[in-house]
Amino acid sequence: MDNLYIVGAGMTPFGRHLDKSVKQLTAWAVEDALKDAACDRKAIRAAFFGNTTQGHFDGQHMIRGQVALLPLGIEGIPIYNLEGACASSSHAFNLAVMQLRAGAADVVLAVGAEKMYSSDKSKMFSCFESAWDLETFEANKGYLAAMGQGIVPPAGTQSDKPYSPFMDVYAALGRGLMERFGITQQQLAAVASKNHGHSVHNERSQYRKPMTIEEILAAPPITYPLTMPMCSPISDGASAVVVCTESALKKYGFDRRRAVKVLASVVRSASARDALDYDHGCTKLAAKDAFEQAGVAPAEINVAEVHDATAIGELLSFESLGLRESGASGFMAERGETTLGGSIPINPSGGLESKGHPIGATGIGQIFELVGQLRGENGPRQVQGARLALQSNGGGLWRVEEATEHIGIFARA
Repeated sequence: MDNLYIVGAGMTPFGRHLDKSVKQLTAWAVEDALKDAACDRKAIRAAFFGNTTQGHFDGQHMIRGQVALLPLGIEGIPIYNLEGACASSSHAFNLAVMQLRAGAADVVLAVGAEKMYSSDKSKMFSCFESAWDLETFEANKGYLAAMGQGIVPPAGTQSDKPYSPFMDVYAALGRGLMERFGITQQQLAAVASKNHGHSVHNERSQYRKPMTIEEILAAPPITYPLTMPMCSPISDGASAVVVCTESALKKYGFDRRRAVKVLASVVRSASARDALDYDHGCTKLAAKDAFEQAGVAPAEINVAEVHDATAIGELLSFESLGLRESGASGFMAERGETTLGGSIPINPSGGLESKGHPIGATGIGQIFELVGQLRGENGPRQVQGARLALQSNGGGLWRVEEATEHIGIFARA
């Protein structure tokens, strides 16, 4: 099998882009990725476009990728539209990799873009409601209510202001972690404090203000055990990568010194498992497949970007990925082992909590960070000597877990 490489990566700053459309955000990220690769757009033989909310906000359905990419001169080639909740651009990346492995193209583009800020605040939060099975709404709530039943939320720990329904999902999953592993709210605050600290050094991050554990615990509550700084914000943004085969690397003269090798790209969906059957969790099984595909062990990973839509999400991902022994995630966060300079830095970008979470752009946004890490180009947030990197990005909810999960493993070329 031909080796595959990421040769170009681009990403807008994540945050409020009130003066930019989805098309403009897409153009920004794509042009940066093409420039980074020194790639002529005529070399692109297929494009994969991830987006979830443009239909909800703008009424633009069906041909979102064509609408965004054709004006950029990326035309006459297959353009595929992908939607997988928060994992949409990871799906785009995965299918781009599959296209190359199938021999159907030698240079492809994967893009994610999202415009989520709106003057209608209720519309901003209702955009998340389709990320689970609407026909089983009451059953969904029942599955979640059964998790962490022994943890009683203290009085005054639920916000009376609108927030994403997925914060209730994460809170339920978090209370399950608290029961199973003894995770504490203090440890969740340590995760959030670490990510807010990392984001100070990321010029593309939505938030760049450090926060102490005490400040995070004292912040306004969302739903127990979450406070506001433990949760990802609403965001606008776009991200893009150019991926190619070994033969195209030579054919087009792409810079091998800055190329990042794709060792694995795996997508899995949920299963009807019991809530306590963690061994058959979607992320855990996807990670097992990815490590086998990459031919590396979890202990070899030097840096990871994981799906921390909340601080709970980071600990859930860490446990499922097997990067350390089961049950260790909270203690490791508290001891600083997942901080830059620690034994396994997690989310040096600042993560979704601080970097931002424009859901259709998030997955490739994580990959963008890891490309910089493996190139050694990330300045004050650089993980020294990083040679192997992992990305974990989940989307939606089915019963008690993410509806879909992507795991990517990458190496310095």
